[in-house]
Amino acid sequence: MPETRVRQRLSREDRYSQLVDVAWHIIREEGTEALTLGHLAELAGVTKPVVYDHFTSRSGLLAALYREYDQRQNRKMDDVLAKTAPELAARASVIATAYIECVLFQGREMPSLLAALAGTPELETIRREYAVDFIGKCRTLFAPFCGEPLRDAPLWAMLGAAEGLAWAAVQGAISELQAKEELCAVIIAMVRATLPRG
Repeated sequence: MPETRVRQRLSREDRYSQLVDVAWHIIREEGTEALTLGHLAELAGVTKPVVYDHFTSRSGLLAALYREYDQRQNRKMDDVLAKTAPELAARASVIATAYIECVLFQGREMPSLLAALAGTPELETIRREYAVDFIGKCRTLFAPFCGEPLRDAPLWAMLGAAEGLAWAAVQGAISELQAKEELCAVIIAMVRATLPRG
């Protein structure tokens, strides 16, 4: 990471992005326990009030990192989906691949970030926001292939499968390829279950 201790005048948006980047660096290099607003201010070359102005608390900072991760995951999915044929298997593969790859890319950082947020109101809020957004995206994406509208329960089950498979891949219990293939199969089965039998 480039040296950031020299004070620079940045726009509010650029300063926010810089602080998020430095926070991820701290988590990667020193662990989540080392991520305090004071330490972030020191490494970013700003005063503590600047960091507090952006995040208000350590939980607020951790929640901001979770949201940044979620937005990055969504951008990656959207970019690939824009170039994907409008076919069930192709779209299911994109969703499965993007979900698993994003979790694996964040690897060690996300589980420790989630552990640090555990029990906070911020975590419950952002996890629900993320889940609702992801389910809504999948409902819209797979609607053309469904015989009837997707119900909430199968969509929540699919999200649970995605989270479980990603966790297993991070832990090394299954391979990345196994996680992607299984999640893709779960999505296809969920959609096909809406088609008339016979």
